[in-house]
Amino acid sequence: MTIETPLLILSIVLALIASVAGLAKVSGNPKGLAGARDVGSPDGLSRLAGMLELLAGVAIVIGLVLDFVDLIVWGLVTLWIVMLGALFFHFRARKVRTAFPAFVIITATTIALTLALSTQ
Repeated sequence: MTIETPLLILSIVLALIASVAGLAKVSGNPKGLAGARDVGSPDGLSRLAGMLELLAGVAIVIGLVLDFVDLIVWGLVTLWIVMLGALFFHFRARKVRTAFPAFVIITATTIALTLALSTQ
């Protein structure tokens, strides 16, 4: 199946965001972990979330390159779950304003999932 342009663009943007954010957390970069520390997430859990973000980004890219929508869907579902966890930590810490990026990403991921599942 051919991947439609809106899904292609949204998937590339999400893969880039997930990969960069994941690398920042996995590397242990203090700036990459600062947001997670601010909401009370332990560094180990943040690094795990970073690995999952990076894995999701790579899965989306490989799925796009191979025109394999199932792999894109798995990457998007993984990213969606990680962003749900991010929202949980932000709301638990009562830092609703800083949850906005995670909310935007989970919304964009939901749209991308809808587009991906409609191509099958």
